[in-house]
Amino acid sequence: QVQLVESGGGLVQAGGSLRLSCAVSGRTFSTCIMGWFRQAPGLEREFAAAIRWSDRRTKHSDSVKGRFTISRDYVKNTVYLQMNSLKPEDTAVYYCAYKTAGVVIADSTDEYDYWGQGTQVTVSS
Repeated sequence: QVQLVESGGGLVQAGGSLRLSCAVSGRTFSTCIMGWFRQAPGLEREFAAAIRWSDRRTKHSDSVKGRFTISRDYVKNTVYLQMNSLKPEDTAVYYCAYKTAGVVIADSTDEYDYWGQGTQVTVSS
């Protein structure tokens, strides 16, 4: 089992920044892929970014590329999502996700095995 606990969400004005954290515990593997997804009211959960734990290779969706950056801290067993230049359309619940093993950096929800409880991000205009 793997446990994921997100933190760092909140209310911010457009143009501002937030950093989300996802603490990972349990039976984890260095072969894992860690991802961030988001879900706005009435919409499906969508991919934002992911990172391959072993070599820190990353993938970002087109909607966040250049503004958001995913990273990981090996010692703290934590994944981060640094979000800059936030827009009202970034408002959503953000979820951390864990895929046990993979080479290709997964970007669909059904490829991930574990999920956090989510953290709300609200961007005011």
